[in-house]
Amino acid sequence: MTAQNLYDIEVEDIKGETHTLAEYKGKTLLIVNTASKCGFTPQFEGLQTLHKDLGADAFEVLGFPCNQFMSQDPGNNDEISQFCSLNYGVDFPMFAKIEVNGPDTHPLYAFLKSQAKGLMGSEKIKWNFTKFLVDGNGKVVKRYPPTAKPEAIRADIEALL
Repeated sequence: MTAQNLYDIEVEDIKGETHTLAEYKGKTLLIVNTASKCGFTPQFEGLQTLHKDLGADAFEVLGFPCNQFMSQDPGNNDEISQFCSLNYGVDFPMFAKIEVNGPDTHPLYAFLKSQAKGLMGSEKIKWNFTKFLVDGNGKVVKRYPPTAKPEAIRADIEALL
């Protein structure tokens, strides 16, 4: 069953600690399924820039590693965390690896996909670095394809802040 409220959803951070998304209530969120070995991996740099530039304005980037697309994030959570930090200076919240499609879809992604459909009404996540923009009330405002660069989303984020 899909959650009715974003803030009730439990997530595990990349260090293995469980939280609910309630701690992000009131913040604009950009939620992204990430991968360390993907052609879109350099988007970590743009995501980190958004986090650094807009983070003081009640904004957070939340990264959720996923290995469902051609096994492009095969490492464990420690390896993923080190990769993101060392290669892209990522200090926005990263979470434990999840599945975004199929029978083991994480409840967060079941919720996001139900709220913002993809191309031609599809709920399925097509690839790494699909992005969801969520307002400070937990409403999913927009879904962006993997090809949408973080800097191209900046104006939409700023409009919500």
